[in-house]
Amino acid sequence: MKNAEGGVRLSHALQVVKGFKPDEIVEIPAIGLETKRLVCFTEGFCRYYAGIKGSQKPCEWVYFSTETLQLLQRYAGRSINRSVVTRYAKKHRLLAPKMMRKVSWRIMVQAMPREIARFIQSRFGELRISEARYEDLLSEADIHYPKYLEKLRELVYS
Repeated sequence: MKNAEGGVRLSHALQVVKGFKPDEIVEIPAIGLETKRLVCFTEGFCRYYAGIKGSQKPCEWVYFSTETLQLLQRYAGRSINRSVVTRYAKKHRLLAPKMMRKVSWRIMVQAMPREIARFIQSRFGELRISEARYEDLLSEADIHYPKYLEKLRELVYS
């Protein structure tokens, strides 16, 4: 998955690929929302509820373009080793996967408010949010994410 599109950590992206269940209905207790795990928008992007918690760093939502969704659907259910991805990037002189999150952050804060960028990248340690604010951030992220994708495409293809 192109983790620059949402700044998702490589480990979380690989977990999403392995456990991809787009039609599953999930309940997000923090806001009392029941939704399909995968929600796609007409603006050309989707958000997927990863709901990763526990001993590792959390990852609530993963945002990505509909182009990335096609890749995700092709590889869904596969277990991909993180070191294989890292070696592939190194061998082909690509930016290291761990650096993609940082690059994504720098572009994201140019296209949207920092608080929303923190929410999209699951930087919850940097956020102090109530239940009401969580729902606001989710809807604001849905509004601002297309602006980020536009900025990302502008930088990549210019």
